[in-house]
Amino acid sequence: MTDTTKFPPEKNLPAGYVPPKIWKWADQSGGAFSSINRPIAGPTHDKELPVGKHPLQLYSLGTPNGVKVTIMLEELLAAGHAGAEYDAWLIKIGDGDQFGSGFVEVNPNSKIPAMMDHAPTGGGAPVRLFESGSILVYLAEKFGAFLPTELRARAEAMNWLFWQMGSAPFLGGGFGHFYAYAPMKIEYAIDRYAMEVKRQMDVLDRHLADHEYMAGADYTIADMAIWPWYGRLAANAAYDDAGDFLSVKEYENVQRWMKTVGDRPAVQRGSMVNRTFGDPAKQLHERHDASDFETKTQDKISGQ
Repeated sequence: MTDTTKFPPEKNLPAGYVPPKIWKWADQSGGAFSSINRPIAGPTHDKELPVGKHPLQLYSLGTPNGVKVTIMLEELLAAGHAGAEYDAWLIKIGDGDQFGSGFVEVNPNSKIPAMMDHAPTGGGAPVRLFESGSILVYLAEKFGAFLPTELRARAEAMNWLFWQMGSAPFLGGGFGHFYAYAPMKIEYAIDRYAMEVKRQMDVLDRHLADHEYMAGADYTIADMAIWPWYGRLAANAAYDDAGDFLSVKEYENVQRWMKTVGDRPAVQRGSMVNRTFGDPAKQLHERHDASDFETKTQDKISGQ
């Protein structure tokens, strides 16, 4: 039971609110994405997932977590790993595609990205993959690329990969939600998460002061995981004017790293896949062949 002497209801937000003894879903939380949030798992409807011509089938959306994987796939192809060819299918989370029965079979957590490998190493049944960090490690090990094999370098890459997996919810689900998506501006919540995000940016800035990339001299899956979140923020391309609000330009080492990674052609291509917002010339809703970047971006489709 809430101590009303320690937390006077009139000072709560909204004023007079007292948490009930047992929480119940009211389905009236408001804010962006409220229509697709629910306190239970499982499918809401039957819908099979499409399967294209390549062994690797990605079901995703061009959010930071989705972009991690498409960057990795494009980097693998750029490095000459022809087996990394893939089909990328658009999952419209605003429409609830992630709750279709086929998607839930691949990812019971109903979050993008999700992937199926229909030609796993050693053969056998297809392998399902979910959680972006898990997918990055799987692909790195499958193709022997972008994850060092030397003990200390590998440990450093894994350190920073898992740092990102643990830290990003503070940036996205915390700061991003309360700064850009919540139905009201709550000073305490914004201040709490802004403080944590700036601490994280400082962690990165101090590390990158004497490291070219996150794991040292080599570009790895750690960079691919961190860049779509913190690189995007550093470029002032996240949550409206959040970059100005958080003074991201003061993190000079992050700025250098953000530009170095962002200039890679594979990163630029990967950032376009399953993207449904922004410049139509940089949106490739689905990707089934390398030529799609030249012929099937939204500006070209709209012009036909």
